[in-house]
Amino acid sequence: MSEPFRVNILTIFPEMFGSFFAASILGRAREQGLLDVSVTDIRPFSDSKHHNTDDYPFGGGAGMVMMAQPIVEAMAAARKEFPAARRIYLGPRGKKLTTPLARELAREKELILLCGHYEGVDQRALDACVDEEISIGDYILTGGEPAAMVLVDCVARFIPGVLGSADSPEEESFSDGLLEYPQYTRPRNLNGMEVPEVLLNGDHAKIREWRRRESLRATLKYRPDLLETAVLDSRDRKMLESIRKVMSETCFSEN
Repeated sequence: MSEPFRVNILTIFPEMFGSFFAASILGRAREQGLLDVSVTDIRPFSDSKHHNTDDYPFGGGAGMVMMAQPIVEAMAAARKEFPAARRIYLGPRGKKLTTPLARELAREKELILLCGHYEGVDQRALDACVDEEISIGDYILTGGEPAAMVLVDCVARFIPGVLGSADSPEEESFSDGLLEYPQYTRPRNLNGMEVPEVLLNGDHAKIREWRRRESLRATLKYRPDLLETAVLDSRDRKMLESIRKVMSETCFSEN
């Protein structure tokens, strides 16, 4: 059996992670030895009397800043067990977490994730301990812990064996730059709402065509910005033009 994908999370709130990584797909991946997630509490590494991990910022300003010393010591301890780890700080300045980046990270063997808190982290800790910064979105969180959970969840889907179907991560939203097509399950009729007939006839070629068309339609409707970078062939563009025409005619008739 191959070695598990290993993640070590540096945090001042280790209690936040237990239930998240014990449930659902991630919990099953850990039980199967595909994913190994450990948590390092930064507080015990502080050399202050009360194991403080934050202090007032030089130069003044609101809030507190995470101190460099505990982080540097915690990272040094983590590196002894994870010597080849890619070290990531979850912060707002980082590059955006995307499907291609998650796929790239899944090819690593080890990750160490640093969770910030308060008004940020002493820059010296980032300079000494971090290879890169990653952001999960343009919004503010109370700390890096939720971002670490999101990153691990996203990356884990590309670890072989974690999902039941090898095709699953490649068929979902954003995998090819588009949103996913609509999904349906039983019953076929729910209070007069029917499942599209094409999904019931067993013609896999027509099903693939329908799904591609609906994926393009959903992307055009909800996230048209994605179409600027999505990889589309001539058939996709022809479908898209047809969808645009229908949407335009529908909008005109409603007005």
